[in-house]
Amino acid sequence: MTRRHFIRKILITLSSLAMSSMMPKRPLAATSVDSNTETSHYKLLNGHSLRDIAKEKMHHNSGGFTNPLGMNREGRFWEVMKWKLFSNNQFKEFFDEEQVLPVNIGWEPVRQHRGCSVTFVKHASVMIKDEDRYILVDPVFSDIFWFIKDFSPLEFDLQTMPAPQHVLITHGHYDHLDKPSLGALKKDTHVITPLGYKQIFRDLGMNNRTQLDWFNSYGDGNRKITFLPCNHWTMRNPITGPNRSLWGSYVIRTSGGYTIYLSGDTAYFDGFEQLGKEFDIDLAIFNVGAYEPRWFMAPSHMNPRETVQAFKELNARKLMVVHWGTFRLGDEPVHFPPIQVKEALKKEGLLDRLVDLKHGETFFVG
Repeated sequence: MTRRHFIRKILITLSSLAMSSMMPKRPLAATSVDSNTETSHYKLLNGHSLRDIAKEKMHHNSGGFTNPLGMNREGRFWEVMKWKLFSNNQFKEFFDEEQVLPVNIGWEPVRQHRGCSVTFVKHASVMIKDEDRYILVDPVFSDIFWFIKDFSPLEFDLQTMPAPQHVLITHGHYDHLDKPSLGALKKDTHVITPLGYKQIFRDLGMNNRTQLDWFNSYGDGNRKITFLPCNHWTMRNPITGPNRSLWGSYVIRTSGGYTIYLSGDTAYFDGFEQLGKEFDIDLAIFNVGAYEPRWFMAPSHMNPRETVQAFKELNARKLMVVHWGTFRLGDEPVHFPPIQVKEALKKEGLLDRLVDLKHGETFFVG
């Protein structure tokens, strides 16, 4: 490694610390669903129900929130340094295969469709149409940091996008709660968020907001949106520290009866079977990306093998994956997640259950 290259890596590492809200802390102990790993990054529920955990407020503490599903964790500074400066990225040879693929979306077919549809915008952003309502999830319309390349820039005019009646935010990490993207929406747009984040939306002038705790729901006619637990965490400012606000997943029962699960960012945990028994899920949209190296990323993000395992336990009918193809936040190339998900599904004989969408494409229901 040349001196110039070493200094550049240090600068990038320091910049990464500025966005450390997207980086997992180091787990103290031990089992992944992967057979080739020996350490665990979640706490076994051991018969406890997710509803009881939520009811007893086990995810609340005096400083904000805590993750009852994940392992206890320590600080991340030296782990980030180790990862960025001294670990060997086994995927580098595949980086030349990454392509910048601009996203163009013609919204007219979506507008004309009378039922339910799901449009993959970019990164973890999806637009769900439910009859006469539009629900936008984790809107990110451009880059998030100068040092992270955007491989899926939007080329359509945002003014042509249907105005959402509801915006869902899963958590506060910068690639999910992006203030410039939210600022491009109407100020009176109804935003559904986890608990916390008051100052962010006050600064944006977006005061039409519903805050949900785990297993709380918001109803809109025959439509019901329920906020669910997941194995993750959040932070926006390393000075104030992590978990000042909450994080989670959503399940949407649409007006037409079609049910969509949105995982948000989550590590694997043993609660998906419970969720599958409680909700009859037609489409599970899982976030898959930033999962390598496993020693660093496993406490925060599932890899493709774990995603397929969670999908099976959820007992959903169809699987769709997002959170890939836009930002390289882990070691794996941006185009690897859907390839590896397909391989994992094929091994399980479930490839026909995949809703295989690229950025800008739409899945029409009915």
